[in-house]
Amino acid sequence: MVVDEIVARLDWGKSPLMPAIVQDSSSKEVLMLAFMDKQALTLTLESGYMHYFSRSKNRIWKKGERSGHTQKVESIALDCDNDALLFIITQVGAACHTGHKSCFFTTLDSSSTILESQTSPESTFLTALKSSPLESTFAPSSPNDPSQVYGIQAYDIMDTLYHTLLERKGAPESSSYTASLYAKGVNGFGKKIIEEAGEVVLALKDKDSAQIVYECADLLYHILVGLAYYNIHPEQVLAELQRRFGLSGLEEKAQRKA
Repeated sequence: MVVDEIVARLDWGKSPLMPAIVQDSSSKEVLMLAFMDKQALTLTLESGYMHYFSRSKNRIWKKGERSGHTQKVESIALDCDNDALLFIITQVGAACHTGHKSCFFTTLDSSSTILESQTSPESTFLTALKSSPLESTFAPSSPNDPSQVYGIQAYDIMDTLYHTLLERKGAPESSSYTASLYAKGVNGFGKKIIEEAGEVVLALKDKDSAQIVYECADLLYHILVGLAYYNIHPEQVLAELQRRFGLSGLEEKAQRKA
């Protein structure tokens, strides 16, 4: 069956996004649930590697495109209503962004009480963010190795932090600094953004490179708090910058007025 025929067989009338259940070919463990649009499914079928549509990033992405934790398709099954897919895959590395092998690492009982939440040796950054003050959480593991923080490559930090902030939104106010910001609402973390922006300006005036980087990290963190509050993935901001690339400032402003 050719790719176009497979895509056409699915019932896209209910939703433009198709649930995709992912199962490990060796352990049979369910690793994750994600979503595909027609293009993501086509790319998956053509390449043999899992592609998804990210609702938070608002774009198609190949699993492992940055981390290297790819998923090679071994077989595909379609459910009885033609509106869900089961992929049997070979997983390289971890399936979950937290570093866990599976995204389903938290066990609940019938009353939705957390009975067990497994820890992962690859989730040191998340543990640090939960238990440490802001200053120590963002301290580099080595001053000579700014590309890696707590074992997570720098290009993954933004995504990891964003998902961690999402978790904090529903946490008790006393559980973390981030949770206390969310408890205060927009006015609370908004004031912190203004305050940290002022600290960046002072660092720039002092011409202190290390302090500029430090204060920018604080400012970026609080901006991410605001983005996560409205479920806006930081990659959407990067996409907007990419859209503006090559435009003059005057052209960009003219487009906004239009």
